[in-house]
Formats: sequence, structure tokens, C-alpha cells
Amino acid sequence: MPNFTTQMKITFLGTGTSQGVPVIGCNCKVCQSEDEKDKRLRVSVLLETKDKTIVIDSGPDFRQQLLRENVQKLDAVVFTHEHKDHTAGLDDVRAFNYKQKKPMEVYAHSRVQESLKLEFSYIFAENKYPGVPEVKLINIGKETTFNIGSLCFNPIEVYHYKLPVLGFRIGEFTYITDAKTIKEEEKQKFKNTEVLVINALRREEHISHLNLKQALNLIEEINPKKAYLTHISHLFDTHENIQKELPKNVFVAHDGLNFKLK
Repeated sequence: MPNFTTQMKITFLGTGTSQGVPVIGCNCKVCQSEDEKDKRLRVSVLLETKDKTIVIDSGPDFRQQLLRENVQKLDAVVFTHEHKDHTAGLDDVRAFNYKQKKPMEVYAHSRVQESLKLEFSYIFAENKYPGVPEVKLINIGKETTFNIGSLCFNPIEVYHYKLPVLGFRIGEFTYITDAKTIKEEEKQKFKNTEVLVINALRREEHISHLNLKQALNLIEEINPKKAYLTHISHLFDTHENIQKELPKNVFVAHDGLNFKLK
């Protein structure tokens, strides 16, 4: 693991599942909760250092999230996988194209790049419509350690049912979402990380996501100083109730939560 001395601010832009919370038309206690911590946009995280501002995933709520956090610059978008709740906001990098006068660096697996070319065909068209987003695709994979400014990203391959998804260890911070299974050799990449963010969809078993018990077992195995649960479903419980049953070093992430890590 490379030396990591850059202070990094981490902000949870979104901590919800593909439908977000509240879910349209749902009258459950979570969706009807008045606690702001139970309002969850689609999952995404913002990383800020002295020299770079980076997001991991740009879902359907991307514009709203960036406005809420008053993001003034953006240097790169890093994608975990191609599902719509992680990629749908890519068009909104246009604002930074105009402001920064350069294409947006987009780090993605070759499979994800092909999906982006289908979903956003106008971005990659030979004869582009004036004003479409400008992006620079950069290929990454599970064996591709890469740097963005002073931050070193070490990809971790996990499986979302049968779909390979990339998590990332960045110094002592590890971010994994949409995971169900992780091979032992991939777990070694983030053993004893200081901070682990991991998906925990709900209490019940799920075909493509860790549930609470599985997430807590993984946290115990990895042994981070702190862990945060994300990708929370309205079928789980309220933020307050979930937090009551967690170990003292495990926290329910919520939209807008931020902390600094060196």
C-alpha cells in the first residue's frame, strides 16, 4: 500500500438504494419519517483534497447532490459499475466542462465504458450536438492501481450477484457498494483499513447485496477502526433504530455526513 499523507474530506452525497428513500408511493414508517437522516438519495461519495475533487458514481440525483454540497470544481468521476442508479447523472458534468474549460476525466472499466457509450450515445457521437458533455475515458480494472492527484486508488473486485463491481481503497479509506460476495484475495486489499464503507441493504437476505448480518460479519473480519453502512433500503428501518443495534465502531451513513481522514 503506497504511503498516504494527504488529508482527504469524505462526504456522503447519497446513501440510498436504486429507488432512493422515500420510495415513490410508499407509506411505510421509513418513507413517512420526518427525520432528515431517513431521506436518502442514490448512492455516491465525494472526495476532496487540497488539489483534487472527485466523485465515485454519479446517479440520478447527481445535480441535486452537487448543489446541496456547493461543489465548485470537479476533477474526475470514478465509476463502480454500470447500473443506472450509479451512472445516470453523467450529463451534469457539462457545468464543469464550461467552468473548467476541459473534458471531465471518467475512470471506468471497459465494460462500463461500453454501457456509457450506449446510454449517453450523444456524448460520444462523431458529429456532436453543441454543448454536450465532454469526457475523457480512462480504463481501469481490478488490477489497475491509479492516481488522481495525490490520491492512490487501489481497486477491489466484488460481486453484485454475478456482476463484477469495483470498490476502492484510497489510503486508509475503503469504499464498497453493491457487494454480495468478495473473494478472499480481494479482501486482503483492504484488511485493517482505518475506515470502511460497506453496503447493508436490509436485515433480510438479498440476492445481490449484503444484508446487515453479512455486513457486520465482514466488518468484524476486516477490523477497521470505523465502519459506515450505506446503500440503505426503506425495508431496513429508520436511521435511529438501525443505529441502536450496531457495534460502537459502526455507524449508519446518511446524506451529507462528512469527515476528514489523513
